[in-house]
Order: sequence, then structure tokens, then C-alpha cells
Amino acid sequence: MTKLRVGVMRGGLGPEYHVSLRTGGNVLAALVGNKYEAHDILITNVGEWHIDGVPTTPSKLSQHVDVVFNALHGEFGEDGKVQKILEIFNIPYTGSTVLPSAIGMNKDLAKKYFSAIGIKVPHGIVVARGEEVGEVITRVGNEVRAPWVVKPLTGGSSVGISLANDSRELVSAIEGALAYSEKAIIEEYVRGREVTVGVVDSSDGLGSYATPPLEVLLPEGKLFDYDQKYKNLIHPVGPARMSSVERRALEEVALRAHVHLGARHYARYDFIMTDDGPCLLEVNTLPGLTNTSLLMKSLSLNGLTLPEFIDYVLTLALTKK
Repeated sequence: MTKLRVGVMRGGLGPEYHVSLRTGGNVLAALVGNKYEAHDILITNVGEWHIDGVPTTPSKLSQHVDVVFNALHGEFGEDGKVQKILEIFNIPYTGSTVLPSAIGMNKDLAKKYFSAIGIKVPHGIVVARGEEVGEVITRVGNEVRAPWVVKPLTGGSSVGISLANDSRELVSAIEGALAYSEKAIIEEYVRGREVTVGVVDSSDGLGSYATPPLEVLLPEGKLFDYDQKYKNLIHPVGPARMSSVERRALEEVALRAHVHLGARHYARYDFIMTDDGPCLLEVNTLPGLTNTSLLMKSLSLNGLTLPEFIDYVLTLALTKK
């Protein structure tokens, strides 16, 4: 029987290059020994394309693969750009299409998109490289209450995120975020429990379902940043502590956000559970699939393994547009 040729696209241009290598490596390993013929599509951090170690171009991918499992994160892979390339060459791929990817990648645009349908989001403002520091500090002080969460406007994996309690810390935090993106977003620090929930499309094309929510078990004022996610030997995440009413409210908002965004196949939504209900922080349209990734921890609570999930998502990519 002819095996389905799956190209696993990993690497990429941004600071999440190494996380993508890990996600893609896990996907490649999970494809070994079953009905698939796996091919490693590596995009280097300078934009060179390789397949199974041999230099190639996007126009030649269809000669080697039937479908692409998109294991890229952040810039180029998660912002709609690589999706557009794959569509030009009529190659099926996993994950969201061009527009939902582009919207989800821009934290301010995504918040406006969700706020328009009544979903609670943090108040914040956007600043750009080159703006006068004093004017920025004044504007932030007038429009957003302290403390402030500062992060790059685009990107994921919590790269460049920090918490600022005063003007001095705010300047440093903005500089740190702008090192990764041309713009930064400065948001109010929303108090409550940080939780995350995955949304996966159903195979019958009649909706989506939410995965078991996870809670970030960190003290108040401590952010779940890149080091906590990928370098801390003790991963501070566990099943979310919430009532059935809270869980239904969380799932309802996540599913509504997923549908309104037009996200496809799977995504992850990060929230703060406040006294007034869930506040949506951001969406990740291509969440990591590493050994410590939140989506995989959530799926495992339902007994789902990575090979089973990959098989399911590939089926969605080939049968559900």
C-alpha cells in the first residue's frame, strides 16, 4: 500500500526557531513506523529551505509530499505567510489558514477581534520603535493602570514578555519587547488564575470541542514566560481547579473565539479567570507539541497520545477545508 507522504515543516525565521525544531522533531518521531512516509522540511533561520537535508524551494515541495504538517511557530510560520505559499502551490497543510493566522499573530488586532463579539480582554496600548520614551511613559500612565504586562506585538512562546511595576521597569520592559518585534503591547495586569484550554475541530465538520483546561501554578506577579515554559525542570502546570460552572463558561468563550476567528484544526487559548469570568489574553494558532507543551498535557488528560493526535489532525487537513 502506498504511504501518504507527510512533510513536517519546522525551524523558521524568528526567535521560536528552536522550539519549532523540538515540535517538528516530535512530530517526525511520531510518524515513524506507521502508515506515513515522513519528510523533514527544514526552514533555516536565514530562510533557506531543505527537504531531508537537500536544498529545495517551495515550488518543488509537491514533488515530495502530499500534505504538510506545519510545526513552525511565530514569525513566518504562524502569521499566514507560509500558509499563503502552500496555498499558491496547492499543498494541503495543517493549522489555520492565512487570515486567521495573521489576525491571531497580532495580539492587538486579535484582542479587537474578540472584543467586538463581547469577549473580555485586557486593556492595553501599542507602542513602536522610535517613539520618544517620555511620551510613551506618559501615555501609558494616563491610559493603562499599573502594574503592566509588556510583550512583543507579534510572536509566541512568551518570548520577550515581562512585568513592570513602575516607570523604570516599564522602560526596560518595553526595550526588551521591542528587541523581538517592531511594536510592543502594554497591557494591564489582570489578577486571577491563569488557565489555558485547547480547541480541536471535530472530524464530522460540525463544530469543535474544548480540551481539559490547565492552570498555571505560579505565585501572583510571576509570569509564565519562556524560561518557565521551556527551561524550568519543574513545569508549573496542572489540571485547572474550577467548578463545573466556571469550566462551562471558559469552554464557551474559547469555542466562540475559535469560531469567530475562523481558526482551523486546533488552537490554544490563554485566559485569566477573574471574579467576573474568563478574560482572554491571546490565541496560539500553532501551539507547541514538545514534551512540555500545554496542549499535549491537556490532550493527555483525555488519554490521547501525540501519534494519535497527529493522525487525527492530518485527517482533518486532508478531508476538512
